[in-house]
Amino acid sequence: MSESLGDWKRTHTCGELNSKVSGNQVTLMGWVDRRRDHGSLIFVDIRDRYGKTQLVFNPQHNDKTYEQAKALKSEFVIAVKGVVNTRPSDAINRNLTTGEIEVEISDLRILNEAEVTPFLITDPREGSEELRLKYRYLDLRHPDMQKNIILRHQLTQVVRKYFDQNNFIEIETPVLMRSTPEGARDFLVPSRLYNGKFFALPQSPQIYKQILMVSGFDRYYQIVRCFRDEDLRADRQPEFTQIDVEMSFVDEEDVFSVMEKLMVSIYRELMGQEIKTPFLRLSYQECIERFGVDKPDMRFGMEIQTVTDLLRETDFRVFNDSITANGVIAGINIPDGASYSRSQIDELNKLVQSYGAKGVLAQKILEGVLQGGCTKFLSTEQQNQLIQQLQASDNDLILLLADQPNITYKVLGALRLHFGEKLKLIDKTRNDLLWVVDFPLVEFDEDEQRYDVMHHPFTSPKEADIELMESDPGKVRARAYDLVLNGTEIAGGSIRIHRPELQQKMFRLLGIGPEEAQDKFGFLLEAFKYGAPPHGGIAFGFDRLAMILVNGNSIRDVIAFPKTASALSLMDGSPSHVDEKQLNELGLKIIENDSE
Repeated sequence: MSESLGDWKRTHTCGELNSKVSGNQVTLMGWVDRRRDHGSLIFVDIRDRYGKTQLVFNPQHNDKTYEQAKALKSEFVIAVKGVVNTRPSDAINRNLTTGEIEVEISDLRILNEAEVTPFLITDPREGSEELRLKYRYLDLRHPDMQKNIILRHQLTQVVRKYFDQNNFIEIETPVLMRSTPEGARDFLVPSRLYNGKFFALPQSPQIYKQILMVSGFDRYYQIVRCFRDEDLRADRQPEFTQIDVEMSFVDEEDVFSVMEKLMVSIYRELMGQEIKTPFLRLSYQECIERFGVDKPDMRFGMEIQTVTDLLRETDFRVFNDSITANGVIAGINIPDGASYSRSQIDELNKLVQSYGAKGVLAQKILEGVLQGGCTKFLSTEQQNQLIQQLQASDNDLILLLADQPNITYKVLGALRLHFGEKLKLIDKTRNDLLWVVDFPLVEFDEDEQRYDVMHHPFTSPKEADIELMESDPGKVRARAYDLVLNGTEIAGGSIRIHRPELQQKMFRLLGIGPEEAQDKFGFLLEAFKYGAPPHGGIAFGFDRLAMILVNGNSIRDVIAFPKTASALSLMDGSPSHVDEKQLNELGLKIIENDSE
């Protein structure tokens, strides 16, 4: 039968008792982790978020509590009183912080009973992710999940402390705002008071933080919730958290310096590790050509090598056609890959095709000689230079691709990561941070037949490239930068446009006319008329950063109540239908999708 606390008061948590308090009377409260009935004694582990403590029910000490303990089951909520005893040396549990003691129980209260749980809470491998998300409140009882959420909390404290010490001001921006184009669909909120009009949930505070710079708050930050109605992706959430930062009177070097010191503080205070500054810097183009991605994992080698010039003079049609079409030839070297069978090479081709390429050319190195693939079309000198450039040796496998640059580098980058994981080449004890800089300002959208921004329309071009905005936009570099940690982009930002004439030039490049610009961004453009300082900023993916710090596999590991990959909340059943009265108040009507 359940009982209330009455005059009972918890004296200690389940993670703090040790031999120094041996002989003391204590009161503990928590969940039954497990019960072991040894006949003459009953042992119960009691658990809370601080740890576990072993309880002993001895009929010779108290027969009543011993009989009560027989009814205890996993996840019962209990309160106990007892005396702390030091365990014999051969019974100490080195895996528990409380492992040198146990509490001999004199009084027990069952505060609440529990049904059999749908999965074993203490086993992180039991139960599908869907089941654990449905019963998230049970999943969150697992010590690993609680450690993740606690570290997330600690991360917020380190961030706030750092920015406060560096003269930043935390300012909240609206959650209900005007819908503005920022790359993804907005979540819209209908207004009851203004029928037919809508608020939007912010994809980011981008426009507001720039207005704060106009307002004179030269150092702003915010740990902020953002919302994007994106198409379904494996590790995205419709709502997520950013560390949002903006600074006035700065250039890239100022932003880099402040953010590098933030990362030093985070690793020092949370992980007990020192990281070196300044961080490595690589241009966007160099990242693509060396690693195939703009967020390279630097913890292993296997870099891409471009060999177009080396293989320009051959009779091999695949190479010649690619070069004629302004393509590139590049490759990677797979250590000890010469042992791959024909069927394994075929599987490799299927993998490459799934990435978007036509196929891969595989050459084995056996006894110093290149064999297979396109070898017969290469001179001895070309073969030797290819082996040398790919830093290959006996029993290695050289994989070559010849296609358009965007396909060749993307596919080789995916192959590099594939083999990095498969061959266990990635040193996961390292933490490699780097800045990626010199992004293109715009990219050409083949479907729309126009230029679109790589970041957002307020990103400033490099001063030296402004004159190219009309004559050759594809060559204009942005004053944009990403911070990459272990192959994951954890932050991105830019120096912003603050001069009205340059902003108008940017709009013209994007095909945004004066009326459209006024309609979409009018309140920001209006603010810029009254003296906007040079400014720039950055936004960290808070969930991603926390995930890396806990060695998680998904951002769902560090979010208390996440959605599934299909944007469903299994625990509370949202999104859900609402009643017709609510719809009528908002002037909305549901139109059923055509099943055909």
